[in-house]
Amino acid sequence: MSRLAFRLLAAGSLLALGLAAPAASRAQTLQIATDASPVGLDPHLATAFSTALITSTLYEGLTAIGDDLGVEPALAESWTVSPDGLTYLFKLRPGVRFHSGREMTAADVIASIERVRDPKTSSPLASRFAAIQGAEAVGTETVKLTLSTPSAPLLTQLAGLAIVPPESVASLGRKPDGTGPFKLTDWIPDTALVLGKNPAYWAAGLPHLDGLKFNIVPEAATREAGIAGGTYQLLPVVDGASAAALFGRPGVKLLSVQDLAYSLVGLNVSRPPLDKPEVREAFNLALDRPQIIEAAYYGRGAEGGPLSPALVQWALPASAFPCLHAAPAAARAKLAAAGLKTPVKITLNVLGSLQQVVDVAQVVQAQANKAGFDVTLNVQEQGRFIADWRASAFEGFVSLNSGGPDPDDYFGRTFATGGATNVFKYSNPEIDRQLAAARAEAQPAARREIYNQVQKALACTGPVVTLAYGTLYAAVSNGLEGFTPSPTRSLRSLREATLKK
Repeated sequence: MSRLAFRLLAAGSLLALGLAAPAASRAQTLQIATDASPVGLDPHLATAFSTALITSTLYEGLTAIGDDLGVEPALAESWTVSPDGLTYLFKLRPGVRFHSGREMTAADVIASIERVRDPKTSSPLASRFAAIQGAEAVGTETVKLTLSTPSAPLLTQLAGLAIVPPESVASLGRKPDGTGPFKLTDWIPDTALVLGKNPAYWAAGLPHLDGLKFNIVPEAATREAGIAGGTYQLLPVVDGASAAALFGRPGVKLLSVQDLAYSLVGLNVSRPPLDKPEVREAFNLALDRPQIIEAAYYGRGAEGGPLSPALVQWALPASAFPCLHAAPAAARAKLAAAGLKTPVKITLNVLGSLQQVVDVAQVVQAQANKAGFDVTLNVQEQGRFIADWRASAFEGFVSLNSGGPDPDDYFGRTFATGGATNVFKYSNPEIDRQLAAARAEAQPAARREIYNQVQKALACTGPVVTLAYGTLYAAVSNGLEGFTPSPTRSLRSLREATLKK
């Protein structure tokens, strides 16, 4: 029996047992099912997908990213930029309050920026704001940022810097205190997080829902049965297998968007022989990406280089990179040119909390082992995987990685020397120079040309072996209206969602 057929049978069996009986009494609390518990709720520290889904409803930045990946006002209602691009003035919305009840001021914005930039915080966001030289309050409702060099992506990146009260930072991981439309009311470990409506939310009339309940449901078949039967009204992230299982189910709609996130093999270039560019290129050549997409994404994905196809303004197509096309013989030749005897042994840590990642890793292992490698998979639970990732305690890993609306969101923190998420120990002076130039360049056409060169340099011999960009599905009940899936995986649109009774 195929894996998909088994999951369909399991889902049907669960429905038959009455698991998914609808509950009218919960009509205005949206029941959401996700596959994993969050790894803390501090928005300046925790970046796992399981955390980001929830924090996108709890916190906000000065700006926000719209469905079209454009920049919108959020906690700043407006801003001005000096002609030289070095001074930004942000006019804050009046009357914004934290969940604790205290009014937000310019001092809170400055403290949040300084916390992220402080090396002691070790925030994975720090690299994005390296150009900020100074932050000062102009009264209580205006913030002035002074930059050492122009930063074209700054407005986009400020959307990801949550504003929090400095007196709460020590406890944000368990007791979030943001300005978002919902606030945490209960957390049952490994079971559920309950969020209530923020009655003091700054956007008049929002949110419409009384609350959100994030149910932690690791089994895909249980999630599928629950959305089909009415126990849940939203599965915010649905992989290809679940999309196939849910397609055509009565009462369930599948919404889709091109994902910014991608599956990858990450390589630690400080570990021989992965320090050799020829070995990294050989690993690229060993892999058959269409086969990976068919086997692990159920055909619901796209090949791509270092940038997601969702970034139509920036991304070069996969056809621009010859190394992304399977050539096992060429892979073996690259290993020989590097002076290595085959098979070349490598251990890959695997994020075991996501079944799709495990599926991808198994296909990668089989393909690489036919092209001169001897791959061992070390499947890890989420906490261990993240700890090893942060400490660069790996030869390689297989995971799902987030992208960003601007190329610098990803490139700057990931590939620049000393970047906040450059766990690969990668350093390339020419890439550093190009990224700095693109960040300071105000003209989109000139930035695009620089990023074209960066993509070509990274695709084959960089530390990241890009595998596939999935179609991001969300499953919603027919009663849920106003929710729109975002390429960023943010659930910000839930502030405008409603449930039919």
